[in-house]
Amino acid sequence: MMSTFAIFPTALVALMLFSTFSLTTGHASIWHPSMFGFNVTFQTFPYDNRPVAPLMDMTFDQWWFHGHLDYLPHPGDIFNLPAGKPATTEIACNKGATSYFASSEGGDIRNGDDPCPGSPPIMYHTTGIDDLAGCSLAIAYKSDIKDVQPEDFTVFSVNQTCVWHRFTDFQVPARMPPCPEGGCICAWFWIHSPDAGSEQNYMTGFRCNVTDATSTVPIAKPQVARRCGADPSNGIMEATLGNCTYGAKQPHYWFQRERNNMFEGEHSPPFYMDLYNFKDGAQNDIFVDSYAELPTPSPNNTDIPTLLPHDNDTSTTSSSGNTNTTSPNPNSDDQPIGRPHSNVCTFTVQKGNTLRRREMPLAKYVTLSRRSMGDFSLWHPF
Repeated sequence: MMSTFAIFPTALVALMLFSTFSLTTGHASIWHPSMFGFNVTFQTFPYDNRPVAPLMDMTFDQWWFHGHLDYLPHPGDIFNLPAGKPATTEIACNKGATSYFASSEGGDIRNGDDPCPGSPPIMYHTTGIDDLAGCSLAIAYKSDIKDVQPEDFTVFSVNQTCVWHRFTDFQVPARMPPCPEGGCICAWFWIHSPDAGSEQNYMTGFRCNVTDATSTVPIAKPQVARRCGADPSNGIMEATLGNCTYGAKQPHYWFQRERNNMFEGEHSPPFYMDLYNFKDGAQNDIFVDSYAELPTPSPNNTDIPTLLPHDNDTSTTSSSGNTNTTSPNPNSDDQPIGRPHSNVCTFTVQKGNTLRRREMPLAKYVTLSRRSMGDFSLWHPF
C-alpha cells in the first residue's frame, strides 16, 4: 500500500507538469486584443480550440475564424495597419509569452523575442531558419464579420521568416485604401513546412483598420494562387512564371473537409513563399490598376504581366527612407502591437548574439545567419 501510495502522487505531479508544459509549447498564433477568441482557453470548447491549436480535416464552421465567431473582441480593440509602413505583430505559442500575459492561464513567461520560451524550433514546426514557409496577413473590406466569406480575403503582406520571432513585421502596401466605417476584418494565416509536423493550417481573425491612407484605389478581386516557383524538393528546378497568379490573391485554404481552394497532397502543402508568387513583404500588386491586363495563367503561358508604376508604391521589406517612427526593441517586453517603426537597418558585429531579422530580404537574412566568422545582429535605431 505504501508503495502504491508513493507512486500515485508522483504520477499525478508528472501529469500536472505535462499538462502545464503542453499549454506553453507547440503551435503558434498572433496575439492582440482585437482578435476573435483572444480569451479562449483550453477549457472553453470540448476540444482544444485555443488560437494556437492547428486546424485540419475540419468542417467549415470549425476552421473558419477558428470557430471563434462568437468570441468577439471588445468594440474599441482594433489593430491599426499604417499604410506604407510595417505593422508589428506578436506571434507566440502561448499568450503568456506576449505583452498580453496578464490574461494568460500560465502567467508571464516572456523571453525577449522568443516566440516559444523553453521550446526548440521543432515545437513551432521548423527544423531551422532555412526551413520556414512564411505566413501572411489578409484583409476583407467589410466591417461585419458575418458578411465575410473566404473569397473576400486578399493577402496584403507576407513575412517569409515566420514563425521565428515573437515580434514579426508585416509591411503594409502604401496604396492601401481606407476601410469602411466600422473598420475591416483581417486574418493571420500560416501553413508550416511538411518536414516538421502534420497537415496543419492556422487562422486567427481580428478587427483591423488602415491608417494614414492616401489612396482610394480599391483592391482587385482576389484569385487563387498557383504553384509556379522552383520546387527542388519535387524535382522542379526552374520557375514557371507563366503559371503564376499575379495581382490580388486569396489565402490558402487547405486540408479541410469543406471550402478548400488548394488541393495539394499532404506532403506538398501550399506556402506563403515565392513558390506561389507570394513575395516577401508588402503585396504591392493587389490593386485594380496594378496591371493593364492579366493573362490567364498556365504552364505554357509565356506572357508575363508588367506591374504599372505608381508614385506611392514604396513599401517594401528593405526600404530605408523612413526614419521618423518608433519601433519596439525585440529584446524588451514593451507592448509593440500595431506601432509603425523605422525601416532603416544597421548591422552590428556582436559576439554571442544571433542575427535578428526585422526588415531584410529572406535570402540575404538566411545567408548572413549562416556565417561562421563572427555573429551579426540586426538592430533598428530605436
